[in-house]
Amino acid sequence: MLNELKQQVWQANLDLVETGLVILTWGNVSGIDRDRGVVVIKPSGVPYDRLQPEDLVVVNLADGKVLEGKLNPSSDTPTHLALYRAFTEIGGVAHTHSPGAVAWAQACRDIPCLGTTHADHFAGPVPVTRKLSPAEIAERYEENTGVAIVERFRSGNLDPATVPAVLVPHHGPFTWGKSAAAAVEHALILEAVAGMARKTLSLNPAAVIPEELTAKHFRRKHGPEAYYGQQ
Repeated sequence: MLNELKQQVWQANLDLVETGLVILTWGNVSGIDRDRGVVVIKPSGVPYDRLQPEDLVVVNLADGKVLEGKLNPSSDTPTHLALYRAFTEIGGVAHTHSPGAVAWAQACRDIPCLGTTHADHFAGPVPVTRKLSPAEIAERYEENTGVAIVERFRSGNLDPATVPAVLVPHHGPFTWGKSAAAAVEHALILEAVAGMARKTLSLNPAAVIPEELTAKHFRRKHGPEAYYGQQ
């Protein structure tokens, strides 16, 4: 079972490169086996063209202790673990520095929902978290990044299942889904809608989508009322 998860996470990491979401080593994907309480994640700083399934690192969900692997896990591992602990329905997490989404993160702005392409996948704006304090940056930075993400969703009464993405100020996006592959798919969608939103606001800074249209497009793809595609 764990070998299958490693294969899935390995492929998802390669997909980051193939989709153009990352260059160099600017990203990582993880997946979780909740029955075993373990997370499989990319090793830190390893080039994608050299990455093999056996290079992936297995860490304990509860305390982050390395259980398998000779390499150091991604430096973003504590952020991934914080998301898995808080959002118990997710099965994969992805982090990139894709330029469109990063631009919004660096501007410290939510990505507004301005059209049906966005609404098909995110039931509202993609939120940005609060900025970390100097103390939070100095100590346990990556863990505190995860804490801030969870805090943003809980304080804003946001559902991580309907808005599977977030922006970290001056940093970049994290996305998630039911699997590692789904997390990467959401990262790809996020990058697309980030670019659309920026172009839309350059043409019409007052652009707004009706709330009922946002809800309609999300519900037709997700949940008990979904009718998009082949049932």
